[in-house]
Amino acid sequence: MELSGAPSALGLALLLAGCCLSGVLWLLAGARHGRGRLPPGPPPLPLLGNLLQLDPRAMHRSLEKLSQRYGPVYTIHLSSLPCVVLCGYQAVKEALVDQADDFSDRGDFPVFYRFTQGNGIAFSNGEKWKVLRRFALQTLKNFGMGKSSIEERIQKEAQCLVQEFRKTGGAPFNPINLVCRAVSNVICAVVFGNRFDYQDSAFLTLLDHFNENFKIMSSFWGELYNIFPRLMDLLPGPHQQIFRNFEKLKQFIAERIHRHQETLDPTAPRDFIDCFLIRMEQEKQDPLSYFHMETLVMTTHNLFFGGTETTSTTLRYSFLILMKYPEVAAQVYQEMDQVIGSERPPCLADRKLMPYTDAVIYEIQRFISILPMGLPRAVTRDTPFRDFLLPKGTNVIPLLSSVHYDPSQFKDPNSFNPANFLDERKAFRSKEAFMPFAPGKRICLGAGLARMEIFLFLTTLLQHFTLQPLVPPAEIDLAPQCTGLGNIPPAFQFQVLPR
Repeated sequence: MELSGAPSALGLALLLAGCCLSGVLWLLAGARHGRGRLPPGPPPLPLLGNLLQLDPRAMHRSLEKLSQRYGPVYTIHLSSLPCVVLCGYQAVKEALVDQADDFSDRGDFPVFYRFTQGNGIAFSNGEKWKVLRRFALQTLKNFGMGKSSIEERIQKEAQCLVQEFRKTGGAPFNPINLVCRAVSNVICAVVFGNRFDYQDSAFLTLLDHFNENFKIMSSFWGELYNIFPRLMDLLPGPHQQIFRNFEKLKQFIAERIHRHQETLDPTAPRDFIDCFLIRMEQEKQDPLSYFHMETLVMTTHNLFFGGTETTSTTLRYSFLILMKYPEVAAQVYQEMDQVIGSERPPCLADRKLMPYTDAVIYEIQRFISILPMGLPRAVTRDTPFRDFLLPKGTNVIPLLSSVHYDPSQFKDPNSFNPANFLDERKAFRSKEAFMPFAPGKRICLGAGLARMEIFLFLTTLLQHFTLQPLVPPAEIDLAPQCTGLGNIPPAFQFQVLPR
């Protein structure tokens, strides 16, 4: 499927003609934000906003460039919608960390809202979000999140992945499918109560839908949909496949929920879905309850999607980076051999004894900045911020890529350098400016799980294999094949040779 091409001439004509649909919205938006004092920014055009100043294929780059003229806090108009852009570590920290409560709502994200309708954890707001988040955090904790039981589960899945890599027999292959299956199985065990066989056809189809959606939403088409959702709903294009996939994902999850209902024992919940069903039964007489079937489906989707895509994408980028910088890989191998050896599997306790490897993993995440614009926020009330007043509901775009590439926080940020996370004694040091999961109240529920998975999967694979590129390291291209919601690594093949 071609994603990177621009719309056809007819599509562009319809796009421009259809901008009249935004006229009323433009006026409403002006009224909505008229009581505030938004930061200055580039003058918008009626109906189009600042669209002509943005490259939907690399939106975060366009926004970073505009900050050079308008400062670290400015206003951009996406069609009729004014959005406050936060650029650089200091601006993002002041908003999302220092004023975390004020910036804790989810902003407008049309491509997801059409599917979720504000249900689930990731895209709900207000009291619904708080209740669902508390429930999810406690339930995930009860099923091992952050405990040794989840570490053991990851270790076992990592060994399954080793066996699958070994089956390639040294032949070139693309790791995307195998890595997605392994990472997804960890969250599947918590949410669905079981892992899936790597050859399970329903499981493979589900992951295909996830991968395709993440790719389309990170493409030109996905960005365009978020700017002109009403118009793009009327136009053909790859973006329409997002919603067909969403419906298939919804059906898959609903079928699993139905099976749980048939075998549910309220006294012995097996997984997250069981716990949610029990809570639904307890509150079925409450018309204001947030625990109902639609919310369960969307929350399950949020957990599954969030627990699969970013971690598997980070691991694939890790392979590329280690092959491009063999001198870095050599130091990782040396440290692993000294600390872990070859007789036992890696464990989380090893991490504290492997400062260089830990620094490499952090630097990989900084360097790729997997979600360059984060997910949009909105202010929960009329919010004073610096010298401005952001009216309640104002959309906020935290440019996480600008944080990770902030020269005030990282020396030579455009270069890959694990020393960014090492002190003068070569001991590991974290940094507040490391924000791969977005800081503040909306930090990803699975952030801790993702850190565990990246370390255990990567070290387990490196314990068994040497990664062999098919081209010289200098020719390995790290530029994402598309960037939007996420930075999608280029497709590649490599060989894994037994150590």
